[in-house]
Amino acid sequence: MNITLLFPVLNERLRLQKGIETCLEYARKNIDIPFKLVIVDNGSDDETPEIAKKLCEQYPEVEYRRLNIRGVGIAFKTGIEECTSDIVGYMDIDLSTDLKYLKKTVDLFKERPALMYVNGSRFSKESTTKGRKWYRKITSAGLVFILKHYLGMKSTDALCGFTFLRTPFAKELVSKCSNDPGWFYTVEMLLRAERMGAQIEEIPVEWVEDYNTTVKVFKTIKNYLKQISRLKKAFREEK
Repeated sequence: MNITLLFPVLNERLRLQKGIETCLEYARKNIDIPFKLVIVDNGSDDETPEIAKKLCEQYPEVEYRRLNIRGVGIAFKTGIEECTSDIVGYMDIDLSTDLKYLKKTVDLFKERPALMYVNGSRFSKESTTKGRKWYRKITSAGLVFILKHYLGMKSTDALCGFTFLRTPFAKELVSKCSNDPGWFYTVEMLLRAERMGAQIEEIPVEWVEDYNTTVKVFKTIKNYLKQISRLKKAFREEK
């Protein structure tokens, strides 16, 4: 078994090197299967490409992929389509989710052959979150409420920034999902996996808010509402 960790980035010159080197150090010490870290650049116009290329030169486990379309969704989709590992997933470069859950995820896949999907959750009763801004708590809770009551989501979180799947199943989901380039793509993947009856393990995590996030909250919410309406219609038509 081997694993590919995708890191979607956009103008991350301040966090890229630290994020990759911290994850690499942890993985070398704690992950007992072959792994690689793939930086998927969504069209950065700062020093991100130069930093990424230097990391590739310095560390054999690190790869760099440049895209000309911005969005976490297109980064995740492209990473899955090109993945040759048994397991594929993505993490935020700020490493908001404690890296110890990476080892737990690998162990889960090794122990349970039928497990298809591991989803980190900030909102499980056993989860711990720190530094979460009040308005982001409200918007996140509102999104979860809508996803549960409007689209039937069973999970407690869809946007933790910590998602891993068996690659063949991930490729199957890609074939069924829309081409939305943004964050909602990861939501749609989870919802479709639930509808397909896949074995999903939701794990509580320790999660720390990053105050330097590049996410535009209100623009993102507007897109979520649009995509939720689209997906509701699509699910009705697929019945």
